[in-house]
Amino acid sequence: MTHYFDEDNDTLESNPKLIAFRVNDTPFKFTTDNGVFSKGSFDRGTEVLLNYLTVNPTFTSALDLGCGYGVVGIYLNKVYDLNVDMVDINKRAIELSIENVGLNEVTANVFQSDGFKNVVKKYDLIVTNPPIRAGKELIYRFFEESVDYLTEKGEFYVVINKKHGAESAFRKLDTIYGLVELIDRKKGFHVYRCKNPLTIWQIYDIILNCQNARFFAFTQLF
Repeated sequence: MTHYFDEDNDTLESNPKLIAFRVNDTPFKFTTDNGVFSKGSFDRGTEVLLNYLTVNPTFTSALDLGCGYGVVGIYLNKVYDLNVDMVDINKRAIELSIENVGLNEVTANVFQSDGFKNVVKKYDLIVTNPPIRAGKELIYRFFEESVDYLTEKGEFYVVINKKHGAESAFRKLDTIYGLVELIDRKKGFHVYRCKNPLTIWQIYDIILNCQNARFFAFTQLF
């Protein structure tokens, strides 16, 4: 059986449809099709994720990991003006995401990738509603690899339903990141924010840079 997390869905008959909905009072419209996740409506897990997602105002870049037909990445560019990359293993999802970027008049770089396989840079923010049906082995690989694709202050957001292993996912994330927070839970979905606390040397560097900036500003007075 072909699933939405398979690389090639060409064997599934195409039957595209247009759906529309609002995310936090912002209107969106998407072309969906057979063979992609939540083709008929706004997925509840993604809705909860975006309701509780907060974006650090200093962040400039984001990765939508497992983008499906593009909801998260398009939202991040339209609402927060982030430089967004969107990846998925599913060819049809990539084609739909490219179409939906234009449909919603946003800017994003969309390309095919099995997880982080074709990702070559780091991001301030990585967001995922992982493909539960693909199994824990794949999802936990996403978790383990995500830390290598974040900037020093970067954050990794995950949404998982309690009945699909949210609590065990939290324990796994806690072995990878220095700080894992349950941001909130609703309708059975848990939203986690993961990041690594700054080292003493990073804190020292921030303080030193602030002091240098203040000294430079003071010298400009004379």
